[in-house]
Amino acid sequence: MLLNLIPSIWAVGTYLLYRKHQNDNTTTPSSVNFFFTRKCNKECAFCFHTEKTSYVAPEEDMKRGLRLLKEAGMRKINFAGGEPFLYPDKLAMLCRFCKEDLNLESVSIITNGTKVTKKWMEQHGRYVDMLGVSCDSFNETTNIAIGRGTGKNVEHLFRIRNWCRELGIMFKLNTVVCIYNWDEDMADIVQKLDPFRWKVFQVLYVEGENDAKEEDTRLNKRKRNARKLLITDEQFEVFCKKHRHLKCMVPEPNSVMASSYLLVDEYLCFLDKGNGVEKQSRSILEVGVQKALSEVYWDQEAFNERGGIFEWTKEVAGDEADLGGCSGPVEKALLDW
Repeated sequence: MLLNLIPSIWAVGTYLLYRKHQNDNTTTPSSVNFFFTRKCNKECAFCFHTEKTSYVAPEEDMKRGLRLLKEAGMRKINFAGGEPFLYPDKLAMLCRFCKEDLNLESVSIITNGTKVTKKWMEQHGRYVDMLGVSCDSFNETTNIAIGRGTGKNVEHLFRIRNWCRELGIMFKLNTVVCIYNWDEDMADIVQKLDPFRWKVFQVLYVEGENDAKEEDTRLNKRKRNARKLLITDEQFEVFCKKHRHLKCMVPEPNSVMASSYLLVDEYLCFLDKGNGVEKQSRSILEVGVQKALSEVYWDQEAFNERGGIFEWTKEVAGDEADLGGCSGPVEKALLDW
C-alpha cells in the first residue's frame, strides 16, 4: 500500500518544488511609471516618449491593470506622459483609485507644470504623495531652444512649490541635461525652490522614439531628434559637479537610467528603453504581469543603485516634506525594506 503511494508523494513534492522555483523567480514591480497618455502640450526635442498615438485606455482597463500590478507587488505608482494634466479628471480618478482602493504607499505625478492649477491641487492633492515638475533651465532662451518655453517658468514653479507645501505634498524637480544647459548654474534658484528631490538626467537617445531625422521633425511636429542635444559623459559630470553641494540632487547618467525604470505605456504594456530599439511587451491585461515582465529587461541592480526606493510617502517623509531636501539638515537615507 505504501509503495503505491510513492509516485503520488513524489508528484506532489515535485509540484511544490516547481511552485517554489516559480515563486523564487518572480519579479516584484515595486515602483511603476504609468504613461497613460502620450499627448503633450510641449515640444521638447529630447522627449523619449513621443506622441506616436493618441490612445488612452478605458477607465476599467486602467483600473484592472493597476490592480494586477498591485497584486504583483507594486507599492508606488508614478503617472507620467505626455502631459498627464491634459486629462485632469482621469488623472484625479487614477490617483484616488490607487490611494483609496489599492492603498498604495505612494502616488506621484510628473508634469511640465503648465496645466497644474490650485483648484485641482486642493480638490485632489489628498491622493498625491509627490508632485514632480520638469524644469531644464531658468533661462527662457534655453527653454525655447529645448521646446519648453513658457515665459513664466520660474514664477509658476514657485507657485506650485507653495501649493505643495500648503497641502503637505512632496515637491520634486526633474532636469534633463543636454547640449543647451550642461554648463548652466541652476544652484541658486534650485536651492530657493528647495525640492524634496532634484533628479538630474543625462539626455537619453532611444531608437524608435527620438531618433527622427531633422527634416522629418520639421514636417511632423510629433517626431523628435535627440541626436542634436546629446552630450558626453564628461559634460554631464561638469553639470553634476557644479551642483553636487545640493543635498537634494540625484544624478542619473545614461548608464544608470536606461533600463532601471519599470515603464508601462498606454496599452498597459511594459517598455524597455535600454540598448537598441525600444521594446514593448504584450499587455498585462492579456498575459499577466509576470509574463509581460519577462518580455522586457528591467535592471533591478541599477534601480537600487539610483535609489529607486526612498521615503516616498508624505506621511513617512514627515517634516522633510516641509523642509525640502536642498537646505534640510538631514541626509535622506534609503528605507530598509
